[in-house]
Amino acid sequence: MNILFIIIAVVAIVLLIVGGVVEAVKWLLWVGLVLIILAIIGWLLRAVVGRK
Repeated sequence: MNILFIIIAVVAIVLLIVGGVVEAVKWLLWVGLVLIILAIIGWLLRAVVGRK
């Protein structure tokens, strides 16, 4: 019975870590998307305004 509790605890910890990693990856994908959009806007502004 003690081994069963240890196995359940290990599985719970692994699922907790995997869930945290998935949330972090989702957040980083949004941050990356925003940074790409800002980079494109900056490049377009430089291309339009910078060339005289």
